[in-house]
Amino acid sequence: MDYAAIAAQIIEHVGGKDNIRSVQHCATRLRFQLKNADLRNEEAITDIEAVKGVFMTNSQFQIILGSGLVNLVCDEVQKQIGMTTDSAPVEEEKQGSAVQRFIKMFSDIFVPIIPAIVAGGLLMGINNVLTAAMFEGGKSIIDMFPQFRDLASAINIFANAPFTFLPVLIGFSATKRFGGNPYLGAAMGMIMVHPDLLNAYSLGTGVEVPTWNLFGLSVQAVGYQGTVLPVLAVSWILANIEKRLHKVTPTWLDNLTTPLLSIMVTAFITFLFVGPVLRGAGNILADGITWLYNTLGPIGGGLFGLVYAPITLTGMHHSFIPIETQLLASIAVTGGSFIFITASMNNVAQGAAVLAVLFKTKDVKLKSICSAAGVSALLGITEPAMFGVTLKLRYPFYAAMAGSAVGSAWCALFHILAQALGAAGLPGFISVLPQDWAMFGIGLLLSMLTSAIVTLFFWNKIEESSQTEKKQSKKEETPVIDEEQPLVLLSAVNGKVQDVTKSSDAAFASGGMGKGVCIDPTDNMIYAPCDGKIAFTFPTKHALGLVSDQGVEIMIHCGIDTVNMEGEGFETLVSQGEHVHAHTPLIRFDSEKIKAAGNSDQTMMIITNSDQYDIEIHEHEAAGFDAPAITVRKKAND
Repeated sequence: MDYAAIAAQIIEHVGGKDNIRSVQHCATRLRFQLKNADLRNEEAITDIEAVKGVFMTNSQFQIILGSGLVNLVCDEVQKQIGMTTDSAPVEEEKQGSAVQRFIKMFSDIFVPIIPAIVAGGLLMGINNVLTAAMFEGGKSIIDMFPQFRDLASAINIFANAPFTFLPVLIGFSATKRFGGNPYLGAAMGMIMVHPDLLNAYSLGTGVEVPTWNLFGLSVQAVGYQGTVLPVLAVSWILANIEKRLHKVTPTWLDNLTTPLLSIMVTAFITFLFVGPVLRGAGNILADGITWLYNTLGPIGGGLFGLVYAPITLTGMHHSFIPIETQLLASIAVTGGSFIFITASMNNVAQGAAVLAVLFKTKDVKLKSICSAAGVSALLGITEPAMFGVTLKLRYPFYAAMAGSAVGSAWCALFHILAQALGAAGLPGFISVLPQDWAMFGIGLLLSMLTSAIVTLFFWNKIEESSQTEKKQSKKEETPVIDEEQPLVLLSAVNGKVQDVTKSSDAAFASGGMGKGVCIDPTDNMIYAPCDGKIAFTFPTKHALGLVSDQGVEIMIHCGIDTVNMEGEGFETLVSQGEHVHAHTPLIRFDSEKIKAAGNSDQTMMIITNSDQYDIEIHEHEAAGFDAPAITVRKKAND
């Protein structure tokens, strides 16, 4: 697959390099911040073979490519536009509502560290398989095969490390997000889990809690293993202290004192005030959500499963990440995470709905999208399924919501909880205790069957709705020129209008570029000859392309050999992708500069696809820009 070519097509159809404010990616999607979102061509982007869907959310244009591929294409896009992930401008952060920016903040902090947490979670799942008493007599694999005991012990250490040192990961990522030095953030995280502190998991076990006497205050010398809220707050404090110190500290002293003061002041604030308060708040949050879920049981599970997909559409599911991390970090109290279970039910339900569509549809392109998107959703990535299939067809999306609700209610009834993060979907078994595999599997089957059956039940409505949309789309397609309704192109500029065969430029006069007119201007403004869309603009600003609403391709070229002027004396007044009406000013030019450069300002208006039409030229000795210059009719034999 040619990633460079895919990237080049995407760049072209989002409005070109100059229209891209920033580009990043998540697990499956390219995320663009565009200067002018109206310049994007969603239809053209969707037609790119690798693209599984597009959508606009908040101020962000997202292109679904799928896991793995998105990384490679994003790298190529950034390379071609000369931009990196860190190039996103500050003003981007100010877009959207306060809630949207708050959720995006969580996403920016946690998405980069998810691979580390997932790796630890999956290793924890492997350890559960090795140590769980799931065989006759309550024996585990390592009981039956003692030679694997040390292997299980090693895997347990590997699995626990990301959670034990979670404040280091969050400290790095969060401090970077808040504009501070991420390595200072990591150092602050290390301080919070220093081995000389009492391990946070030992609290409440009867172990004597050591204390410091700080400024006359008795402060518990306890670590923050597995915590989320305290390190988020500490990272924000650290970043802001550091930034303010940079502003007031002399340059020659900055590198020495700013890191010292930032860490020291933040550390004291952490252990004196912020840490103890937010440790309690985090525990209350995790305990409260667990209590709510356990109290409502299958009703709560079903409701959460029902709304999980709509929540995902808004991006608010990223706000669950710190909650889920806290649930898993406090697993001795909470028992695990129900959020992962619900996500698994939702994902397989989306996958089943898509596979049902694959089974029924006769649309070749839709089949192609479904085959990849359906499997992807079953394995934990739902964006291609939702945005490429179920949302577009509507009923499969509702069916998947129903399937997610049924499966989630079942799992809530039997208190099935995840012990670790991983791929939410069919691979989710490894994140669940072996003794819960049967009930978890039944939940997945219920989700998939409900989703598929409801999709098939409504298939006639889906097809009917799809056909209606296609008919409507055809009605909205650009009108076709016929003999009764010809297209009249107006003179693009005031002046003398002649057949292009009389042009002073031999290349245009030969007709090789198409039929049209040449105009000797008496004004310095070029206007749109009809309603249409700007197909392209030249970097040298002396020419542009316009496609009429009827599909006639028009090139307007100001001057002869003016490309050599490299834009001097020209001003383009419209942008590529912009829709304009007849009489809209397109280009302003300076005739004196053109002539001073030894060139002619004669302007050509050419129909570049003129072989498809019968063309009638209207010559004028002195035409205004609203005078008819060319009449275009569809050929009789077409």
